[in-house]
Amino acid sequence: MFEKCTEVRQWLNEFNRKWMFAGGWAIDLHIGEETRHHEDVEVAAFREDQHQLYETLKSWDLYVVKQKELKRWEGEVLALPVHEIHAFSPEGHRLEILLNEKNKHRWRFRRDSSITFEISRMHLQSELGHPYLNPEIVLLYKSTHTTKNDEEDFQNVFPFLNEHQKEWLKQSLMHHQPEHPWLENLLY
Repeated sequence: MFEKCTEVRQWLNEFNRKWMFAGGWAIDLHIGEETRHHEDVEVAAFREDQHQLYETLKSWDLYVVKQKELKRWEGEVLALPVHEIHAFSPEGHRLEILLNEKNKHRWRFRRDSSITFEISRMHLQSELGHPYLNPEIVLLYKSTHTTKNDEEDFQNVFPFLNEHQKEWLKQSLMHHQPEHPWLENLLY
């Protein structure tokens, strides 16, 4: 179980900065089982560590999403709104890295910088030692353009969220997506 996550940890072994699994893998790591097939692997890292990330993956083909197109990344500084890096290894492996914002000791939501989270508490670790982004933060990202997989992830992880996680997600959604259907579950 979670062989793909173990493989990704090996790829990022030389990257000695904070990173964590994001997206559907973070949800499954929180639950403790793989609940669905994952098309890709997403990890979160901080924007300020992009140079070290580039150096770690310099043998890979690296691209960034600019204006909805993949453009080769040659190590230049990536500023907002660019936040998505696609890495392709010589062996054919794929990895998506999502750059996250921070201000001192607080993570900042890229889509609304007034939504923050204390960095020291923003990631958890699975029983196998895989670092992953808190599920409430993952769900906040998934709330913007909610897909069928995102809905499935919400339904699967909801019973595994503690009251603090539910409250943070509720407050964040009320601010960022006040009409989101997940609020119905979070308000009661």
